[in-house]
Amino acid sequence: MKKIISQATIDRLPLYFRTLQLVEEEDMQIISSDELGRRLDITPEQIRKDLATFGQFGRKGIGYDVHELKNKIGNILGLHNNWRLAIVGVGHLGSALANYVNFASLGFSVVALLDKNKKIIGSEVNGIEISDSERMKEIIEEKSVDIGVITVPASEAQGVAEQLVAAGVKGIWNFAPTRISVPPTIPLVNEDLSIGLSALSYHMSQD
Repeated sequence: MKKIISQATIDRLPLYFRTLQLVEEEDMQIISSDELGRRLDITPEQIRKDLATFGQFGRKGIGYDVHELKNKIGNILGLHNNWRLAIVGVGHLGSALANYVNFASLGFSVVALLDKNKKIIGSEVNGIEISDSERMKEIIEEKSVDIGVITVPASEAQGVAEQLVAAGVKGIWNFAPTRISVPPTIPLVNEDLSIGLSALSYHMSQD
């Protein structure tokens, strides 16, 4: 029977991985749950509980081997799979994502850019040629794309999602400011930037 992991635990794993990357760059070889918790403002107890969900890590009284723990968390997150991304909608946000340098360090690579704007089709962003979105299925199959990234206007997002699913992607990362529906077999993550900014506005507006 498949173990049920809470979403909160899953959401914290990338934070642990990113922090361990930074710690490794500092040439720190061993880190305690106390130090990891201090850097993330998470209690050591919560960190130990999260990690215990996936097995035995570290040694009591000594701590965690930074490199080993980073690699194990990376494997849990599936970052060793070298996921291949296609960005649909190469406007300001799509271009920014195409130029994001940290994807590679996380095991992701942008291999295709798609847009319907004839004025930019054939041009390049970060060395990747922009293809006509009408060729989506062909490009996704040709480039062995795993993840479709949606950065189109809200009115087009659902249609693009359906095209991506039909083309064979395994997951979708949606940046359009709207909720979309996909089959339950397709993992979907929504990144609505306006929600975070509005929440920040709320907190700043309080007396």
